[in-house]
Amino acid sequence: MTEPKVGISGVSGGSAGLTWAKMCKECGQQHEGGPENHLYEYQDDVDDELVCHICLQPLLRPVDTPCGHTYCYECLSSFLKEQDFCPVDRQRLQLSQCRPSSLLVRNLLDKLTVVCPHRADCQQEMQRCQLQPHLQNRCPAFRKMREEAERRKRPSWNEQKGHRGEVELGADPKHPPSMTRTPTRGLLPDPGLINPAFDESEDETPLRSSLVAEANVVEIIREEQDEELGLRIVGGKDTPLGNIVIQEIVPDSLAGRDGRLAPGDHVLEVNDVSLASIPHGRAISVLRRPCPQLRLVVMQEKGFNPRHPPRPGLEHHPVTLVKRDRSEPLGIKLIRKSEETGVFILDLLAGGLAARDGKLRNNDKVLAINGQDLRHGTPESAAQTIQASEVRVNFVVMRQLEPQEEGVSGGEWQSRGVRRAPEPQYFRRQSSYIKDPPAGFSSQEKTVSLKKEPKLSLGITIAGGRDCRNRLPVYITSVQPVGCLHRDGTIMTGDVLLSINGVDLTQLTYNEAVSVLKAQTAQTQVVLKVLQTISEEPEDEREAALDDAEPVQKPRDDDWAPLWTRWLGLPSPIHWCRDIVLLKTNQESWGFSIVGGYEESNGQQPFFIKTIVPGTPAHFDGRLKCGDEIVAVNGATTVGMNNSSLIPMLKLQKNKVTLTVVSWPGSLV
Repeated sequence: MTEPKVGISGVSGGSAGLTWAKMCKECGQQHEGGPENHLYEYQDDVDDELVCHICLQPLLRPVDTPCGHTYCYECLSSFLKEQDFCPVDRQRLQLSQCRPSSLLVRNLLDKLTVVCPHRADCQQEMQRCQLQPHLQNRCPAFRKMREEAERRKRPSWNEQKGHRGEVELGADPKHPPSMTRTPTRGLLPDPGLINPAFDESEDETPLRSSLVAEANVVEIIREEQDEELGLRIVGGKDTPLGNIVIQEIVPDSLAGRDGRLAPGDHVLEVNDVSLASIPHGRAISVLRRPCPQLRLVVMQEKGFNPRHPPRPGLEHHPVTLVKRDRSEPLGIKLIRKSEETGVFILDLLAGGLAARDGKLRNNDKVLAINGQDLRHGTPESAAQTIQASEVRVNFVVMRQLEPQEEGVSGGEWQSRGVRRAPEPQYFRRQSSYIKDPPAGFSSQEKTVSLKKEPKLSLGITIAGGRDCRNRLPVYITSVQPVGCLHRDGTIMTGDVLLSINGVDLTQLTYNEAVSVLKAQTAQTQVVLKVLQTISEEPEDEREAALDDAEPVQKPRDDDWAPLWTRWLGLPSPIHWCRDIVLLKTNQESWGFSIVGGYEESNGQQPFFIKTIVPGTPAHFDGRLKCGDEIVAVNGATTVGMNNSSLIPMLKLQKNKVTLTVVSWPGSLV
């Protein structure tokens, strides 16, 4: 049995002399050996089978070697940087051969009893896995130190008003801003985040609290060290979004099967590397580093998030019922089941509102009503939520996937059971709104003129096209060494094709572009025009990126896709817009937050969607995504607007608003 691990210099039971800057926000103590060497005060002796053979302390992020020994991941990683053998039996060993320990071992470690390190003010005991949530949400000493640190760093009110030109929509001097975020690793809440999810009625009573977020730790184990997570990422220090935000979860991916991450989550750390103040490209490199286990610290909305992917064989359905008045019954019988927790629909009363609407079904499991988490709720609590609702009642229900009908194509089937049929002309038109890219992003045109043999290939592969999901322009995914363009050296991977021999390529579908390229390259003279996007990374950031660089496996040509930031530098004529019409009642809020507008330091910045709030019209509509750029509201361009002009425009739209947006796919990790 090993002795309980204690705090700094063997002194447990207090935080005297410990400052907020030096304190680890996960274990609540100061590390002498680096940010990964967490210190815990164990209540009982720990079994030797759960102790690392290197640090002789209870295992943290345990990994097993092929020869049958178990170590802390950080301990073994540090040891193998100097040696090439197992510390116990000295057999040859590489870190890539090791695998995360079994779920049983990790659960046993998580259940070890520890005490709060701030014993002078807090005498709580808990399981080890519960210490970080305790510190972030319940520990009075931790809260006091955090508030003092925030108070010292918080800018004056005048400085906050000028910070990035951000204001909170619906905010009033009588009411504090409703966006709250639990700081982690020194990250402060976003000051003045514009939040149309929070609105106020005529009597100045808040109708809906907006996002209430908390920091959570999500550990994901990879079977292969370079396996993709299946996340699309937007944001970064070099963009108006600031934070790294999950735009989308790829279905049936590693993250999709895990089910704990969701669109809109802010990724704060990856394996103890902070993403809070690094550019987009560096954050993607950190997320793509090969490793057997990823430990993500993410800011997530509390309670149920309807955007979490369902379990295999099941699907989520958002359903909105609109009553004639608040007192109209829905005509639904709700029950609980003995074999499963939660609320289920037993029956829809004939002639009732739900039966006439036809979207709810018998045996549907009710996951949420108006954003209220009911996964473990009761019929009584569901009924209270319905009775307290206005004329709109928003359900999220879960049901079994229906078998695919014979003769129905995959594309047709995917549109069934969704909340809306696909819109015709979903991306309706080429952009007619002229605006500048965000600060730090631009593009330059390049022209290549070649004389070649008619049968000689250009040696490029392409992707995109106006028929693809995001209606992207056609771009180059690889320049092959056998082609004539490789020898010239001007054309690069990621360049957007503009024209070939005077034939415009910017508005073509993928197949149309392939046909034109084949026809034109059969000629002896080829003039190719492309557009290269440029990101102006500051010199200090470039040097930091070189210092932090680690070898990452180079993707195959057929896997290559541009980073999200590559699209930001494209000029307006290359953009394609779509109109999204949102509907709501007078008492509801639109349900999204935005950043951007005029800034004194960067000039005019585009407006971007930063957050979409579950249980609101923007969420139930389902088309807006984090990272989408708003170029017009009800046909009026947002170019030249600041927050003080855009926010009233959004608030004045009582029941309907048309947002014209440009959507680029997030970077895939």
